[in-house]
Amino acid sequence: MRRRLERYFEFDLLHTNWKTEILAGATTFFTMAYIVFVNPSILQEAGMPFKAVVAATCFCAAFGSILMGVFARYPIALAPGMGLNAYFTYTVVKGMGIPWETALGAVFLSGVAFLILTLAGIRELIVEAIPTELYAAVAVGIGLFIAMIGLRNAGIIVSSPATLVALGNLHDKNTVLAIFGLVLMTALLVWKVRGAMLFGIMGTTLTGILFGMVKWSPAAYHFSDIAATAGKLNIQAAWSIGFAEIVFVFLFVDLFDNIGTLVGVGKTAGLFDEANRIPRIRRILLSDASATIASSLAGTSTVVSYIESAAGVAAGGRSGVTAIVTGLFFILTLFVAPLVGAVPAAATAPALIIVGSLMISNVAEIAWKNPAISIPAFLTIVTIPLTFSIANGLAFGFTAYALIRLLRGEFRRKDWLVYLLAALFAARFVYLGKS
Repeated sequence: MRRRLERYFEFDLLHTNWKTEILAGATTFFTMAYIVFVNPSILQEAGMPFKAVVAATCFCAAFGSILMGVFARYPIALAPGMGLNAYFTYTVVKGMGIPWETALGAVFLSGVAFLILTLAGIRELIVEAIPTELYAAVAVGIGLFIAMIGLRNAGIIVSSPATLVALGNLHDKNTVLAIFGLVLMTALLVWKVRGAMLFGIMGTTLTGILFGMVKWSPAAYHFSDIAATAGKLNIQAAWSIGFAEIVFVFLFVDLFDNIGTLVGVGKTAGLFDEANRIPRIRRILLSDASATIASSLAGTSTVVSYIESAAGVAAGGRSGVTAIVTGLFFILTLFVAPLVGAVPAAATAPALIIVGSLMISNVAEIAWKNPAISIPAFLTIVTIPLTFSIANGLAFGFTAYALIRLLRGEFRRKDWLVYLLAALFAARFVYLGKS
């Protein structure tokens, strides 16, 4: 049985083993575990019950990650997406005055649209239309994005009205703890300790507990809490109020965030085939679409692929077992949520910084002396972290790439989708500029 599973997950081809995959899955989980409490904190402002959303978040993250691991066999974890949950709460519910039940109906409709686009092969065509020259740029941009999130969570960089960002207070105890964690993880990596980042997260958390720096408020969570949100979506209302704009945003951001994450993580993990394509791409997209539908039924905002999956990849994860392990941890979280809540941002921030540094290596693959490639690549790299959006970065780079091709007179009919997507990106920027 064990050998059969190893063949199914292609352990020999991917040069991996059970120990590595389990450690990688645990690393991914602890790096993204913050979503268990952050997502409910945001959605409760939309009037949704906190404990119900905790249960829904754990369920959807488990369902999406395990489905991705078993069906698509990739080390990519899924969970309710940051950004989309804020859009759900502050723009749709509070801004437009739409009940959260109706907003969930819009999430369901966007998930169905994803599923239809995937089955029709359209999402697959979109992924294949992305110029391979931009693959490395997306990976680098995501690396900077992850590192920026880590530096912010650590308090090493802070926002500044004068200079946008500035150096944080290095005397702050949480920042000092994060720096300690960064040194610890770096040392473990240099010493080639397996599971270096996971042990670093645990060691930093333990240090924080010993020095009284970890705030822990035990509270009982039960899966039955999900009853307050599960099945409460109102699809009919979402359809009748003119949902097009809402669904489009859910659709657009999820689609291109997922594509960007897929390309970035796949590039880092070396998951592309010899033709520079992603094997089983349709299975990946079907898993994502199914998870989004499940999120609306369970009672939470859109589920997306997590860039923190790169932490598991950096820890050696290569197969779907990594994602399965992450999903199983989310199931366990329902029973030990207080323990997960004890892991501070200062413990996970160093892991994000290190993962970002590892992903930067892809920059060497970009042909910097060719402006037709270097300019779109540069725009992709800088706009992902500076706009805090993978989708925006991909849009800027993609549009620039298509425009340069047109200016050089290299229009080809077979690349029609490249130009269509570039036009859609441009239209979106015009729309955003007017809103």
